[in-house]
This record gives sequence, structure tokens and C-alpha cells, in this order.
Amino acid sequence: MSSESVLLEGEKSESRTRFDWDFDSLRHTYAQISEIALGEFKLDTYPNQIEVITAEQMLDVYSSIGMPLMYLHWSFGKHFARDETLYRRGLRNLAYEIVINANPCISYLMEENSMTMQSLVIAHAAFGHNHFFKNNHLFRQWTDADGILDYMEFAKGYISRCEARYGDAAVERVLDAAHALMTQGVNRYPRRKVGGLGEEEKRVQDRLEELERSYNDLWRTVPQNGARDKRRTTEAERRQLLGLPEENVLYFLEKKAPLLKPWQREILRIVRHIAQYFYPQKQTKVMNEGCATMVHYETMTRLHEKGQLGDGAMVEFLSSHTNVVLQPDFDDRRYSGINPYALGFGMMQDIKRICLTPTDEDRTWFPQFAGNGDPWETLKEGWANYRDESFIRQYLSPALIRKMKLFAVVDDGVSDLVVKAIHNERGYQTVRSSLARQFDTSQKEPEIEIVDVDLDGDRRLMLQHRVYDNVLLAEEDIQPVLRHLADLWGYEVSLTEISSSSDAVLKQHTAGPTGALAA
Repeated sequence: MSSESVLLEGEKSESRTRFDWDFDSLRHTYAQISEIALGEFKLDTYPNQIEVITAEQMLDVYSSIGMPLMYLHWSFGKHFARDETLYRRGLRNLAYEIVINANPCISYLMEENSMTMQSLVIAHAAFGHNHFFKNNHLFRQWTDADGILDYMEFAKGYISRCEARYGDAAVERVLDAAHALMTQGVNRYPRRKVGGLGEEEKRVQDRLEELERSYNDLWRTVPQNGARDKRRTTEAERRQLLGLPEENVLYFLEKKAPLLKPWQREILRIVRHIAQYFYPQKQTKVMNEGCATMVHYETMTRLHEKGQLGDGAMVEFLSSHTNVVLQPDFDDRRYSGINPYALGFGMMQDIKRICLTPTDEDRTWFPQFAGNGDPWETLKEGWANYRDESFIRQYLSPALIRKMKLFAVVDDGVSDLVVKAIHNERGYQTVRSSLARQFDTSQKEPEIEIVDVDLDGDRRLMLQHRVYDNVLLAEEDIQPVLRHLADLWGYEVSLTEISSSSDAVLKQHTAGPTGALAA
């Protein structure tokens, strides 16, 4: 597939003399990289839009969760101030690039980068990430690359109009509550495919008018003039009426919260659409970065082999690349867990080795592709069809486990640490399974569902948290979030933590509305 390049000059015209690159050299380099990525590797990408921005502009993109268009909220300014302070004091570096999953795919390059680093970034973002965004099944299922930019423009304008009509403070309170529940505002399992995000602006007015007209079934059982309904709803009736259990808390509140106004419901809808857009990125960090790192490494290597990248530039590239894929040992003071770049790139390189020069062990573990002589097609099949957890279970090899010195340790919080797996056949399976679980989003984010509503009594909203490995929610975190939830619901909410193995009740939390949204 051909890939169109749109290079937008930065605000400072003197960038041509301040740095060792200019826009003509960027265009030339882009063409060389495109020839390799699309011609030799046969990558399939969206058209590219490449923009060169300053460090301050990069900080601004950081603060607005990496989106070129975003509504205003105080938390974005807080993030900008923090990141800018750390950057100016030399306590943190900025990413060389930010890439947007959109059609066209937008890649931001920092103007402070050297020509070598601009080449690396183009290969990494404009072709590596771009191919992954377009082809991975999670991004194809959950995101709308064609409509996201139009939707963000609509969202920004809609919230701005709400601020003008209802006041900044009122809108801010709704956004605060919605942001607090953002991680619980996604669908984790496939549902009926709805229209693209680009059509949301056309549908919003019809939807708001329908909400104004529609009869809210939640109030069907409200006692009139103090009289109680003689017939009480059964649990089965309530579940059918309300569509319970429901994992997407923001969706339920948008559709069922009895006291929210139409504009507040639309803001919840905006926030959950944004949460859903980023959900696949949480599940594919290792694969996505591994794909992009593999593409930039192989591309830069090919440029050097073809004489299009000098020895000095190659040394500069390898120095940066080595730092990115560094994996400190567990007893190294720099260790902070598994580096997704190191694991992802290591697995991609290992798959290439198995395709080209497999050992007998490789043929036993990976009979489906060992020795097939076609690493790029094997990689592209994996990039398209898996997420981190399943990719590790399918492709992590004993050879890479040994190379990275991976082992499994049991920590039950009571007795001493126990080494659970060593480097033998059973141990490799255990290490692979244990590592895969670490990248399973269901293990990192709480499994919370809305399970019932007391329609016949005080309208309490009841949620349930299924606890794995005895990891309960932190009290200092859950109480503020529950208060935001109660504000959106309008009545008291309760959350019960139950054991995933025995269904025993472990802990209960309750919170009532503060009245903030009614202010």
C-alpha cells in the first residue's frame, strides 16, 4: 500500500539553521524509509501526516493525553505544569515522538531531534505504530481511526458550548466525576457495532431530544403521594429492565441515572468514547512497542546496508536504541519491572530467528512457523491477531526465557519467597504463563460490575468487585470514586468486594451523593 506524506513545518522558520536537518532532508529520508517499510517489509499503513513541533508543544500534547484536539480541564494544566517543571530541571526527558491512531496517522516529531533521530522516529511511529494501529484486531474492533479527529473536534466544541450555557464550574464537576470513573467506562467484550465516531455530531441532537421525551423506567415504581406500590419488582425483572449486570459504569449512568440532565449524559458519553479509544493500547503495549521497535531497527539497519545511513549516524542510532531496549536485572537499582520495549523487541527478534534458523527445540515448540523462511509475514500475523497476554502465551520461547534470565517467584505475603519455576520444560511453561498474566488487563484493573438497583426502596445502586489474589481496593482511593459515582447516580451507592474463588463477602463500601452536581 502506498503511504502519502504530509510534512507540516514548525512555527519557527529558523529551525532550518538551528538543527542538522531541514524539511527537504526529511522528505528525502521519508521516501527512503517508505521504500523499505512498504516495498521490502510489505507493511500496510494509513497515509501519514508528519508534524514537527517544539518541546513546549510536545508537553502540551502530553498533558491532553496525546490528542491533537481536546476539551479543556484543569487536570491537563496540572499535568503540563508538572511535566514542564521536571523537563526544565533536567529531571526527565521527553519522548522523541507521539503518534495518533487516526486516518491519516499523525506523528509528532520534536524539532530538537537530530536528523538520525528524526529518521528513527519516522520508521518507528509513521510505519511501525501506524501498521499496528491499522491491522491489530483490537484497534479494528474498538477504535474508529477515520472518525476520531472529527469526534474530538465535536467533543471540544460541545463541552465549550456547555461551559458557556451552564457555567465552567458545573461542567467541571461532571468531568471530574466522569474522569474518576474512566477506567470503568469501557466495554471489555464485543457488542453490536454502532456507527462511526464521525457521525456522532449528527446524531447528538436527535439523541438529546429523545432523552427529553422518553419515559424513564426507573421512576415507574416511584411512590405517588406517599403511597407504596403494592407489587415489588423481582431481581430478574430489575435485571431485564436495567440490562444488568453491566461492566461499563459510565454507559449505565449515561442511560439510566435518573437525575442527570441531557447535556450531562452527553459529557459522560464523550468521556467513555475517549476511554474506549485508548483501551486497546492498554492491552497491546508490549506488541505495539515491539512492532514499532522492530520496524525502526530493521529499517535503520537496511538504510546503513544500502549506504543511505553513515557509520556515525548508525552509532548514534544504536546508542539510543540500546538504551530504549535495556532490561535491568532484578537486583539492579534501575529495575522497575519488565521493560515492554525490551520484551517486545526481544520477542520480535526471536520470532525472526526461529523463522530463519530454528533449533530442534524451536521446531518442537513452534512447529507452525519454525523454519518457514518468512519472518515478516509471521510477525504481521501475530501483530494482527493477538494482544499482549495471548501473544506472550503463544510466542515466548525457552531460548528468550534463558536469554532474559526470566524466572517465576511466589510471594504469598506470609512465608518466604519461593522460586516456582526453573529452566526446564515445565518451568518454561510456568514462566510463560506467569509473565502473560502480568500483561492481562483483567489482572491489573479491578473487575467491577453494577449488579442491582433498589427500585422499590431508596434507589441504591449496588456494585460488585470480584477480588483476585486477595487484592482489595484501597480505601483511600475507593471512597472519593464512590462519591463521584453517587453524585452522578443521584442516590446512595454501595460496593461489595467478593472472593473470586468462594464468592464470600470480603468488604463493603458505601457512599452518598454530595449534591455537587445539583449546585
